[in-house]
Amino acid sequence: MTTPGAADAVTSAAHRAVAAVWGIESARLIAGLARLTGDVALAEDLAQDALVLALERWPEIGVPDNSGAWLMAAAKRRAIDHLRRRPMLDRTHAQLGAEHDARAGEAAAALDAAMDDPVGDERLGLMLMTCHPVLARDARVALTLRLVGGLTTDEIARAFLVSESTVAQRVVRAKRTLAAARVPFEVPRGAELGARLASVLEVLYLVFNEGYTATAGDSWVRPQLCDEALRLGRVVVGLAPGEAEAHGLVALMELQASRLRARVGPAGEPILLLEQDRGRWDRVLIGRGLAALARAEALAHATGGSLGPYALQAAIAACHARARVAADTDWTRIAALYDALADAAPSPVVSLNRAVAVAMAYGPAAGLALADALAAEAAAGGALRDYHLLPSVRGDLLEKLGRDAEAREEFSRAAALTRNARERELLLRRAAATGRSDDDARGYR
Repeated sequence: MTTPGAADAVTSAAHRAVAAVWGIESARLIAGLARLTGDVALAEDLAQDALVLALERWPEIGVPDNSGAWLMAAAKRRAIDHLRRRPMLDRTHAQLGAEHDARAGEAAAALDAAMDDPVGDERLGLMLMTCHPVLARDARVALTLRLVGGLTTDEIARAFLVSESTVAQRVVRAKRTLAAARVPFEVPRGAELGARLASVLEVLYLVFNEGYTATAGDSWVRPQLCDEALRLGRVVVGLAPGEAEAHGLVALMELQASRLRARVGPAGEPILLLEQDRGRWDRVLIGRGLAALARAEALAHATGGSLGPYALQAAIAACHARARVAADTDWTRIAALYDALADAAPSPVVSLNRAVAVAMAYGPAAGLALADALAAEAAAGGALRDYHLLPSVRGDLLEKLGRDAEAREEFSRAAALTRNARERELLLRRAAATGRSDDDARGYR
């Protein structure tokens, strides 16, 4: 007989397996269902039904060998049931009869086709649907991050520096708008693709960032999110090869991804940029990133325009990639690039990063003056009021200036604000070490 403790352990293990498979398969599952039903909200409901069934059944039957296929099959049955019921609203019992079996077969075939997107990527098809111009920009990005990126409302809220309730409302309204407009699951071309491209690139950028530095949880990085964003970015470049910013974003992701192996230590602890073993940086990804940046620059030059925000950030990442040791980093150029980025895409986060670059190029006092101005805005209710990197940056600059007591206070405040356990440990270590001669090495992200 299975003891209650053993049964609980089995259930817990099964639920962990469900969560892992859902994280991998949910976007593809919702994409196929959306393509079949033409309704994103319904597709998510059907996929959630399959998830609930797995939570109920897997503790009893065990985790299936091909758990992803099991979840797909469960969703397919739910979709078939839905499609079989739908005509009953408009037909008499006499008309239904033999049509049920035929419709079930058609539904199964349709869902099989929906799971095999003609572009070769279901997630991209779903992304292009959720980035439809019928939605407001904020709604497009929130919905796409939720369904395609798999980010929680909390993670999205942190990315946009808004409340969770605001994000939740945007997602609900976006689903209703798509359903009311009967937006089809399709891959647009030409000008219509261009109209959605900015939102698609923004979503990929945010998904990658969440993977590069996780908002919350026990891991500082989530490499699978970086991999997925980069993969989709390469697909987008194939669809829009003449778009400089598409190449710029891919360049940025390639260059940032090159550091992933060096960003964490053996126990998963964060290793900041200036302390990373650059011998562990992926030179293949760096080469790809530099080549993509060159294409972005060539396209921008050919059209007489300047580099966009993603290409500018890629150019900043390239400065780090080209420096074989941290001391060789061209911080003066990085500061100038941040000046250009602040003009092209002004935001408090860009301003904070610019403060770091100015500090590295011209001294900590110059950077602290900029960070202090941002802190004053935050204290007055600005967007960075709960952003942990603001006190983290101020703590580093104050420490460099020998103002140890203030630095410890800022590191402690940053630790209290972050939702990531690994980052909190790092910040608390820095608070404890500030003022000691054998303190931890310092470096930027």
